[in-house]
Amino acid sequence: MANSKRTLFLKRRLRVRNKLRKVNTDKMRLSVHRSNKNISVQLIDDVNGVTLVSASSMEKDLGIVGKNNIEAATKVGAAIAERAVKAGVTEAYFDRGGFLFHGKVKALADAAREGGLKI
Repeated sequence: MANSKRTLFLKRRLRVRNKLRKVNTDKMRLSVHRSNKNISVQLIDDVNGVTLVSASSMEKDLGIVGKNNIEAATKVGAAIAERAVKAGVTEAYFDRGGFLFHGKVKALADAAREGGLKI
């Protein structure tokens, strides 16, 4: 029986999360979600189970409402890096979920690195 795209996505997501759980000690997790229309990212403290900061292409102050392209991902990455540094977080693990690390997800990670967040 052939695997569907959804089941392959879920397998990748579980594989990435399980690897992060093994090595995650005190660092936060930078979790990315990409839909067809938007991209969002959260900085999560797994020990306490809280989201510290978040950024999304749905925010009006970023000026990219409803866009899901590399430019929007770059702006969201810069915004999350700025907010994370302001919250006192300089290091995080990058949780790409089940998404492949290229295109928009890679642009977001590169912008977060340039913004001062060590991934």
